[in-house]
Amino acid sequence: MKLMKNFLLVLLLAMTPAWAGDSVAPRLDIGKGGQCVEDPKLMRRNHMDILRHQRDETMRSGVRGSRHSLAGCVDCHASSRNNSVLGGSENFCQGCHTYAGVRIDCFECHSSKRKTVAEAGK
Repeated sequence: MKLMKNFLLVLLLAMTPAWAGDSVAPRLDIGKGGQCVEDPKLMRRNHMDILRHQRDETMRSGVRGSRHSLAGCVDCHASSRNNSVLGGSENFCQGCHTYAGVRIDCFECHSSKRKTVAEAGK
């Protein structure tokens, strides 16, 4: 049932006219932003599959530090205000997931905050 709800939500969002996206889409603090590791349209639609694949590669094969790592996403997209992808509707991950009505559970285990320079050296 939950899968069907998510499918219908994605289908509904995909059918939204392009002109409506500008006025309805959430305003996000994209952090550093810049060039993403993939095309932004591809990432909007498939980031969960890309992260799931990377999770499997890391857990089964020990592959770490790839261009699709969750830590890399957080490092680029953490807000300049609170250094996190969570915390409010303007934060990158929380803002989109709230807008789409999709539960975000990555950060129940993973850090939602960018590592500081001091932490990165540890």
